[in-house]
Amino acid sequence: MSLSEDYATMDDLHPIDIVETLAEHHAWEFDRVTDDQIAMAVEGQWRTYSLTLAWSDHDETLRLICTFEMDPPAEKLPALYDVLNRCNDMVWTGAFTWWAEQKLMVWRYGLVLSGGQMAGPEQIDRLISAAVMASERFYPAFQLASWGDQTPAQAMQVAIAEAYGRA
Repeated sequence: MSLSEDYATMDDLHPIDIVETLAEHHAWEFDRVTDDQIAMAVEGQWRTYSLTLAWSDHDETLRLICTFEMDPPAEKLPALYDVLNRCNDMVWTGAFTWWAEQKLMVWRYGLVLSGGQMAGPEQIDRLISAAVMASERFYPAFQLASWGDQTPAQAMQVAIAEAYGRA
């Protein structure tokens, strides 16, 4: 049975309601922060990722951020930024950014649903999976750039192949 079969009518479903149902379906820990925001923890191979999805009525966008903590040495930041650029060149469905003040690596994506469009459960599930898969794929490269003795190009060698698995 597909995920969308769980929804009789999607006309009046809030995107965060769909995310909450997906979190329950996958048995992910979650907290419905507000009507328009949910926070989840999704276990990956390398670590547990913190995901937040928020709906903005203002610009009709479902925003996703997937984060994990990092505290690279200051002298390794140029290498980390180099790896970040290389990673972002290899992806199309979001982008990484480094939030230095919070010491977080962040995967961001915004799904624009203007004109009353609705995202289906499969689409939102794929959005979440893509965030976790990108984090899993590039996590080793970020680690090698931050704490290893390898160049950014060498660190990226571990991320050349797509990560396989599921969120």
